[in-house]
Amino acid sequence: MPTATFRFYEELNDFLPGQRRKRSFEYDCCENATVKHAIEAIGVPHTEVEVILVNGESVGFSHPVCEGDRVSVYPVFESVNISPILRVRPEPLREPRFIADAHLGRLAGYLRMLGFDTVYENAIDDPALVDVAARQHRIVLTRDRDLLMHRAVTHGVYVRGRRPREQLEYLLDRLDLRAVLQPFTRCIRCNAILEDVPLSKVALQVPEDIAQRHRQFRRCTGCDQAYWPGSHYQRMRVFVERLVSEPSKN
Repeated sequence: MPTATFRFYEELNDFLPGQRRKRSFEYDCCENATVKHAIEAIGVPHTEVEVILVNGESVGFSHPVCEGDRVSVYPVFESVNISPILRVRPEPLREPRFIADAHLGRLAGYLRMLGFDTVYENAIDDPALVDVAARQHRIVLTRDRDLLMHRAVTHGVYVRGRRPREQLEYLLDRLDLRAVLQPFTRCIRCNAILEDVPLSKVALQVPEDIAQRHRQFRRCTGCDQAYWPGSHYQRMRVFVERLVSEPSKN
């Protein structure tokens, strides 16, 4: 059973007990353990790790842990050029598509409002969520680190923050998404694409006073929900404009 010295950096310390945060500590690894196995046994999901150094050398997740190794583990770098170093995460998905766990419904709604393809079902269990993520190549969003440790999860984010808007801003910065927002193009209720339609197509869904005041209407191609630029839309537009104008915190 090899004993190695580990040191985790920056926000990875959030996953550790107090006595292990921001300091080196020894850890007894299982025989034939890889650094991935050891890191997750310590409590850090592999999806949160970007760079691993063993005795100063950059290694991948499959590198075996040996007696006396010194292992340094770093979080995701989005704004720093570390191209000479081996990144252990897989390449980013070509299109950011998400699946949110049952506790992130408000965040899922915000992401749909901003145009991101986001699956959300409040009754979905973990095995089904992981299956959908794998088959549809989606990024798993969760505050459950055990879910992110599932071997089938290749892309995932441990969502920091308690309030939905705080979670949204963290995700936009973490994945550098502010430049690719397409607000008001998806249905917040069902995630399908919205299409522009004349009033005649949604007349039965629109109150008479709304029909008299508005000329712009959209309809969901999935659930037929009608949308128009009312006062709620104006508030959402101000919110989106602020998100776009704010500099990334990375």
